[in-house]
This record gives sequence, C-alpha cells and structure tokens, in this order.
Amino acid sequence: MKTVNIQITVPEDMRSYLDNEDQEQVFMRNAMFLYPFIRNMTISNGRAAEILGVHKTDLIEFYDSMGIPYLDQSEDELMGDLATLNRVMEEAK
Repeated sequence: MKTVNIQITVPEDMRSYLDNEDQEQVFMRNAMFLYPFIRNMTISNGRAAEILGVHKTDLIEFYDSMGIPYLDQSEDELMGDLATLNRVMEEAK
C-alpha cells in the first residue's frame, strides 16, 4: 500500500497517542479516520477496506468490535425491506 505523510492539527495532549507506529494502532487510527466518510456514504466499507489494505469483512469486524454496527437500520426499516422483498418475490412468480 502506498502511503503519504499529512499534517493534522490536534490537541497537544493527543500527541503521545498518535506518535505510536505499532501496526495495529496505525490501522485502528486510519480506520477511525475513514469511518465518518463511510457513515455519510462518501465511500463504502469495501472502498475503505481497499484503502486500508484489508478484506472488507475484517474491517466490518473491526468496526463491530468498536461497537459500530455494519447495518444501521431500525426494526421498522428492516421489516419494510422484508415486506418489499416478499412482494417482489411474489410478483416474480
């Protein structure tokens, strides 16, 4: 994976946390930097995984371990989707 250096401004007390070059910490930091773009649908989980150099399921599992769900639907939305699927399946018969 090709990398670039960028400069960001953060509170001084964050420096010690960001100076860590441990691969797991770097992955966690970068995944969390990308999450807002996934959330607002600028990029997909698949694209974020490509950027990070991991498999999509690994990224989804990472976010899940952080308490961030892959599917962010209410029960009502899910039931509506299921009803639509059932209707489409019936119409296809």
